[in-house]
Amino acid sequence: MTTPTAITGLPVADRESGPYSIAVGPDGALWFTLVHAGRVGRLDPADGQATIHDLGDPTCGPTVLVAGPDDALWFTEYKAHRIGRIAPTGTVTHFDLPTADSGPYGITRGPDGALWFTETTANRIGRITTTGAVTTFDLPIPAAFPSAITTGADGALWFTLNAANALGRITTTGAVTMYPLATPGAAPVGIAADPDGSVWFTEIGAGAIGRRTATGEFTQFPLPDRESRPHAVALDAAGHCWFTEWAANRVGRLAREGTLTEYDLPGVAAEPHGLTQGPDGAIWVALEAGSLARVEP
Repeated sequence: MTTPTAITGLPVADRESGPYSIAVGPDGALWFTLVHAGRVGRLDPADGQATIHDLGDPTCGPTVLVAGPDDALWFTEYKAHRIGRIAPTGTVTHFDLPTADSGPYGITRGPDGALWFTETTANRIGRITTTGAVTTFDLPIPAAFPSAITTGADGALWFTLNAANALGRITTTGAVTMYPLATPGAAPVGIAADPDGSVWFTEIGAGAIGRRTATGEFTQFPLPDRESRPHAVALDAAGHCWFTEWAANRVGRLAREGTLTEYDLPGVAAEPHGLTQGPDGAIWVALEAGSLARVEP
C-alpha cells in the first residue's frame, strides 16, 4: 500500500457524529453529512474552517447529499424518511415522502432538473422537484434494496441493487431495466457515471470494482484484499476511478488503463465512506470516525 505525504486528516466532528457523504456545493465549499448527529457541515477548503448546521432532528439520519440545480444541497434523511434541502446560508427545508418507512439513501441531480433518489425499504426510485413534488416508481424485483444512484451520459438514471445483485436503469419517464451481475453476492453499493457512457460501481460483497460500458460489457477488477468492503466510488476530472475501502481503512485509485494504487488513511478504523474531487483538485473523503481526509495523488 502507499501512504502519500500529501494526505491530511481534518477533524470536523466527534467520532460518534459520523461524516458519511461529501459533495462540492454551489459555493465552491465542501459539504458533508453527519449521519449520526442529524447535521450537515460545510468546509472551506481554502482555510479548513468547518461550519456545522443542525437539521432540527438529531435522529433523522442525513445520509447522501448532492448539489442541486437550485444552488442548494439536497440530501436523503434515511431514518426520518424524508428528503432535505439546505441552502448555502444554512436554511433547511424538509420534504416528507409518500411512504412512511421508505428508507431514502442515494440521491443525484437528474437530467430533467429534478432530484432522483432511491428508497431502500420501499423498493422504489423516487423523483422530487425543487418545489417538493414527489413521484415514485416501483421496481420489478421485490426487496432489491436500491442503494446509490447517478445520472448517466445517456440521460437515464443508473442505480445499484444491493440485495438483487444487479444494476438498474430508469428513464425520466419511468421505464426500468435490470442488469444482473455475474458474481454471486457481489452486493453493489456505490455507482458513478463516466462521460464515455460507462458506469463504475463497487462490489462490497466481492471486494471488487465493476464497470459496465455503454455497449453492455461488464469488467470486474478484483482488489488485492477481497475483504476490504469497497463502498463509495467517484471519478476525477481525468476519468480515473476512486473508491473507499470501508473495512480496510484505505482509498483506492483505478486508473483508466487499469493500474491500481491504494492509499492507507491516517488513524485507526477511520471508516471511509463518501468521496469527491474537490475544487482544489484533491480527493476528499468522509471518514465516519469524525474527520475529512484530503488525498493529493
